[in-house]
Amino acid sequence: MSSKLFPLAPALWADTAVPAASTPALGASRTADVAIIGAGYAGLSTAYHLAKRGVNVVVLESREPGWGGSGRNGGQIIPGLKYDPDELEAKFGGEAGRAVVAFAGSTTEHVFRLIDSEKLAVPHVRNGWVQGAHNDNAMKTVEARVRQWEQRGMTGARLLDAAGVKQLLGTRAYKGGWLNPHAGGLQPLSYARELARAAIAAGATIHGRTHVTGWQRRGSAWKVDTAHGPHVLAGTVIVCTNAYTRELSSPLASTVITPNSYQLSTVPLTAAQAASVLPEGHVSSDTRNLLLYFRKDHTGRLLMGGRGPFRQPASKNDWAHLERAVWKMFPQLQGIAFDHRWCGHVSVTRDFLPHLHEAEPGLIVNIGCMGRGVALETAMGEALARYYVTRDARALPFPLTRISPIPFHGLQQLYLAAVVSWYRMRDAGLI
Repeated sequence: MSSKLFPLAPALWADTAVPAASTPALGASRTADVAIIGAGYAGLSTAYHLAKRGVNVVVLESREPGWGGSGRNGGQIIPGLKYDPDELEAKFGGEAGRAVVAFAGSTTEHVFRLIDSEKLAVPHVRNGWVQGAHNDNAMKTVEARVRQWEQRGMTGARLLDAAGVKQLLGTRAYKGGWLNPHAGGLQPLSYARELARAAIAAGATIHGRTHVTGWQRRGSAWKVDTAHGPHVLAGTVIVCTNAYTRELSSPLASTVITPNSYQLSTVPLTAAQAASVLPEGHVSSDTRNLLLYFRKDHTGRLLMGGRGPFRQPASKNDWAHLERAVWKMFPQLQGIAFDHRWCGHVSVTRDFLPHLHEAEPGLIVNIGCMGRGVALETAMGEALARYYVTRDARALPFPLTRISPIPFHGLQQLYLAAVVSWYRMRDAGLI
């Protein structure tokens, strides 16, 4: 782990993950059908699905599979996007809108199907996601959300009153909420490492510790250059670096804002504590603008996550707001100790939707996960593989668009700080 980017202890997941597969650095120049840059969920899923189709695919990762957001997230497997079904259909229109809604609602299936079919050694649960409504207006939003998903055939979704949320979450912090039974949780770094293992077994080659410095057209192919010399010559390049694109391409990095998502974990709960906090093993995030997300992991710890300073952490005080959230939401845990604190970047686009670009023929970019990367990027990888094989844009869940930088992107840190302060005032009262 990089002490420059993350000066404090690494994520909890590094201590509890399965061992990583061998992914040696690229030792000599080579050719491939497809070169994928980035070994997070999107890159690994794309590589896996391409290799299963017999495509010669090489993945280049500057550190190790899962090092970035894929090994630093909260491990929640949640379907959907920021927008509700009615909004998505209005945005994309007609058949395209219905296809986007169907894709958004099905993303978790890709994760659980992969775990089952490949027998991935990933601790996971599928007991559902509870979204708590923090005020009366949020409760109205939740009611509409449930109704819209039910109209589109989602089974098992149900509205919860305050007592229902209290029963499932163990906190009185919410006016009500809803349950999506198709969600769950997993050990995110184990999932990335096992995805890498499955991709290698299918025939993909993965090179860690191979920092890509850029790409350039060479006739009908692309030459992907690396910092230590060897290159890959491939007919197609797929860029899947998401929130960690800054070191690779400034134009691409300027299309997203990359706030830090902060998390901490308690020490393992006692049996009595575990029975009173998320007793049925649900995962949860709420409706606040600066949402909180929380769950228990396979070691019995309670994990709490949310926004923190945009800068890299300077001390344990940068997680103090999450400690307060744990104690206020779960008074039965008052005074409990915390044993891990970590953070990772999230990529957020201007319109809060995933972006797909094909800047030039054979140069494909996937960027923007909006904090739902476990399910979204696993499903996106399968779609990207399908698009490569068919060259049919209908294989993609979102249209190919031109690369469009966010105006005044260089001021994003100041902008995010102002937005966070504004939302904190609006959300005041919980922590």
